[in-house]
Amino acid sequence: MTKTQVTLLLLLGLFCGATRVTNAQGVDYADQVNPLVGTDSERMLSNGNTYPAIALPWGMNFWTPQTGRMGDGWQYTYAAHKIVGFKQTHQPSPWIGDYGAFAILPETGRPRIGEEERASWYTHKRETARPYYYRAYLGDYDVWTEIAPTERCAQFRITYPASDSSSLLIDAFNKGSYIKILHGEKKIIGYCRNNQGGVPANFHNYFVIRYDVEITSAATWEGSELFPDRLELQGDHVGALLQFKTRRGQVVHLQIASSFISPEQADINLAREVGRDSFEQTMTKAKTIWNEGLGKIKAEGGTEDQTVPFYTALYRTMLFPRKFFEYDREGRVMHYSPYNGQVLPGYLFTDNGFWDTFRAAFPLLTIMQTQLVAQIMEGLVNTYKESGWLPEWASPGHRDCMIGSNSASIVADAWLKGIRGYDIATLYDALLKNSDQEGPLHSVGRFGVKFYNELGYVPYDVGVNENAARTLEYSYDDFAIMKLAQALSRPASEIKRFAGRARNYRNVFDASTGFMRGRNKDGSFQVPFRPDKWGDAFTEGCAWHYTWSVFHDPQGLIDLMGGRTRFIDRLDMVF
Repeated sequence: MTKTQVTLLLLLGLFCGATRVTNAQGVDYADQVNPLVGTDSERMLSNGNTYPAIALPWGMNFWTPQTGRMGDGWQYTYAAHKIVGFKQTHQPSPWIGDYGAFAILPETGRPRIGEEERASWYTHKRETARPYYYRAYLGDYDVWTEIAPTERCAQFRITYPASDSSSLLIDAFNKGSYIKILHGEKKIIGYCRNNQGGVPANFHNYFVIRYDVEITSAATWEGSELFPDRLELQGDHVGALLQFKTRRGQVVHLQIASSFISPEQADINLAREVGRDSFEQTMTKAKTIWNEGLGKIKAEGGTEDQTVPFYTALYRTMLFPRKFFEYDREGRVMHYSPYNGQVLPGYLFTDNGFWDTFRAAFPLLTIMQTQLVAQIMEGLVNTYKESGWLPEWASPGHRDCMIGSNSASIVADAWLKGIRGYDIATLYDALLKNSDQEGPLHSVGRFGVKFYNELGYVPYDVGVNENAARTLEYSYDDFAIMKLAQALSRPASEIKRFAGRARNYRNVFDASTGFMRGRNKDGSFQVPFRPDKWGDAFTEGCAWHYTWSVFHDPQGLIDLMGGRTRFIDRLDMVF
């Protein structure tokens, strides 16, 4: 795909300008990204909720400084004063949580294992965060830690002070972990099994850590108990500790990789993506990849204060869905299936909720990343074959979160924009199944579909939550299926069925109030009714928001509201 240049005038709904770039070649777009934006989080206000992801675009593994406790979805918060580790993370959302996570922490002085005990003071004045590079100074240990990522690996460059008691702590986290120190190979192997659901019984994240320092002693630990000279340990929450001497300014290098397939595959990933590269080479390659991706959009006009938010937001669109596949020794694409626990050929992607991304993120991908979207579509085919359902919210397998069957929008949009190279017949079959069946989780198939298909809406009083929102989203999804059916030359009766359902949004419009509204099975509207009531019949919003959720038929909504003037007057009341 050739570089697409888009002026910020076309993106006025998001930003108001950006720094003028006179020559797209050689511009460090990656240095206009600030991964710390959005990390000033407040859970009660749902503010922030991001973390600095040090990663490659759509990478299988991310790295982040960890300021929260193990298992805390708010794993990095800007207001925190201490770092407890540098963590490999796969977390797409603080509410969904993490899986397959582990951490490392360089220390000096007496060994400290527990998170609260080992946490080191740090300051943003001595912190650098870019998508391709992270650096922080750990004040309690007088140590600088630097990270450079690949898709499935990372290199660490750790600068120690003069000390006879320098060390490296590895924390494989709880819920089942294993670690082994291989002295002769300067290597640590292990696995972690922590997760928040959506995994089979055989789920593991296998990791390998290579180091280049001569150690003086080694130990493993479980909980808070240290086991000197015991080099292998399995338990609920285990880790390792390497101890060594350092001179002032001595640099210790780590090369870390992981795999959801096997320990051997972790070694393959490390050899493939890091090999003999230096830290600087890995960092430079990562920066180049980010510059190529971010540089697909050239922002013109405005100030630097506007450029940074723009490219920072664009960076966020290039993290998920996550590549959940690996390359075997012969270079073939393989994946561990979080649906059936098997290792199978082909692409797979995860860590995405289509309710959150079908409106804007995926349409952007279909314009900017057509080859990637084709791979994502193949991954959806594989998910359907391996689980029987499309992944409306996956992390890494099906998660019971949010509403809708918005895979219809994503699949139809990709095909109608001419993206090919995948089994559209299987995906269409999956959409048909979604349109007529409830799934084992409320987030797959269509919860309340029997009522929707029979009555033309999901009733307010039949025990199906967020019913008006479901009706509106199912209606749009049926429009998407109709358009895809037309493109695939499906039977006229099938096209007619979905065309009719695409008008179901009308069934939850209350003309007496001018709002979308929950509607009972007997046809009456819910009472009492307040258009500003959050949730209830709607999802993370109210009638003021969801009344406009008729993306596919704005003229139909204008007619329902009584014409263009009334429509505009009501729209003006929103802003």
